[in-house]
Amino acid sequence: MKYRALLAATLVACVAGVASGVDEYEQPPIQYSQSTPDNRVSRFIERLEQGDVSLQADQRFGYLPALLQELKISPASQLLVFSKTSMQRDRISPRTPRALYFDDDVYVGYCHAGEVIELAVSDPELGAVFYTLDQTNRETPVIERQTHSCLQCHGATQSDGVPGLLVRSLFVAPNGLPILSEGSHRVDHTTPFKDRWGGWYVTGSHGSQKHLGNFVVRDRSAPRPWGNDVDRNVSALSDRLSTDNYLAPGSDIVALMVFEHQTHVHNLLTKANYAAQQAMYYQANMNRALGQPVDSPLDSTMRRIESAGDKLVEGLLFANEAIITETIAESSEFAEEFSSRGPHDSRARSLRDFDLKTRLFRYPCSYLVYSPSFDALHPVMKAYVSKRIREILAGGEGAGFSHLSVADRNAIAGILRETKPSLWAVE
Repeated sequence: MKYRALLAATLVACVAGVASGVDEYEQPPIQYSQSTPDNRVSRFIERLEQGDVSLQADQRFGYLPALLQELKISPASQLLVFSKTSMQRDRISPRTPRALYFDDDVYVGYCHAGEVIELAVSDPELGAVFYTLDQTNRETPVIERQTHSCLQCHGATQSDGVPGLLVRSLFVAPNGLPILSEGSHRVDHTTPFKDRWGGWYVTGSHGSQKHLGNFVVRDRSAPRPWGNDVDRNVSALSDRLSTDNYLAPGSDIVALMVFEHQTHVHNLLTKANYAAQQAMYYQANMNRALGQPVDSPLDSTMRRIESAGDKLVEGLLFANEAIITETIAESSEFAEEFSSRGPHDSRARSLRDFDLKTRLFRYPCSYLVYSPSFDALHPVMKAYVSKRIREILAGGEGAGFSHLSVADRNAIAGILRETKPSLWAVE
C-alpha cells in the first residue's frame, strides 16, 4: 500500500513538471506554446493570409486604423500609459505614451513610430495569446504569434502562473522609467482609487477622489508618501503630449475601469479552465497508477476545482469591489458604445449598464459570462461556477457577497435567465 501511494505521488510530481522546472501550462494537458490557437485574431490571420481581407497602411499610424476597423475595436476605447513597462519601452515616455485599444476579448497596443503593433487575445482554450504586427513592412502585413518573449512577464507569478494580462500602477520618473523602489500595485476592480493609474493618463471627472494618474515624480526628495494633488479631473492632454499622434484625444476613466475589471476576469477564467483540465488529467493518471477506473473521483480534484472556481465567481460578481464615493463622468463615447452592445432583457436591462455613482456597473455581474472563454470552461468547472452563481443569486450564504442586495440579486438573476439561460441548466 505504501508503495502504491509513493508511486502515485511520484507520478503526480512528474506530470506537474515540478522536477523539470518547466511552467506547468507548458506540460500536458495544456501545452500552451505547442497548441494551435483558435480565437478572433488567429482566424483573422487566416483570412488575411488567404486574401479574404486586406490591411492598408496609413501614412501616420501604419496598420493601426485598418486593424481596429477589421477587428471592430472602437478608437474611443483608447487608454494611454506612459510608464516604460512593456516591450517597446524605448518608445514610451510621458510625451509619447503607449496607446491601448480593446473590446471584450482583443487588446491592441500601439506606440507612435513603433516597429510593431502588439496584440493580445483571450483565447477560449489557451487564455491570453500574444501576437505582433510588423509596422516596418507597409506592403505586406505580417502578424506573428509570440510566446517566450511575452511570457517572461505575462506568464509568471505576476499573472498568477498562467498566460495572462497585467495592469500595474506605479510611480514614474519624468523619462517614463518606473520607480520600482517605491513598489507597485496590481490593479483590478478591487483596488482602491488612491492606488490606481500610476503611469497612466486619466481623462474624465471623479470629484475629490484621489488617484495616481497623470502624475510624474519630478522631486524624489519630496516627503513620502508621494501623492497626486493636482493632476485630477483632467479633461484634455494637449498640454502634455501631441494628441495628433493618437486616434483619440484622451484616456477615458470609464474605459480604464472596464479594462481593469476585464483583464482581471480574463485571468481568472484562464486559471479556472487550466485548473479543471489539470486536475482531471492528474486524477486520471493517478487512478491508472493505482489500478482504478480513470474517472474515479478524488477529493483533491474537487478541492482544486472549487478553489479556482470560487475565485472566478468572486470576480464575476464583483466581490470586494472598491467603492466609488463621487460620480464618475467619462471623457469619450466609450461608455455609450459599450452599453449599447447588450444583450438586453425584456425590461431593457443589461449587465453593461453603468452605475458610476457608487460602483462600476448597475448590476454587478460581469458581462464576460457571455464570452467564448466562459462558454469554453471545462464542463466540470462550468457546472460548478454556474451552480455557485445560482446559489448566491438565490440568497445563499457566501463570504464576500454582502454587497449584493436582494434587489441586485433578483435583477441579475432576471437578466441572466433571459439572456444566458444555459447558466440555469443543471448538468
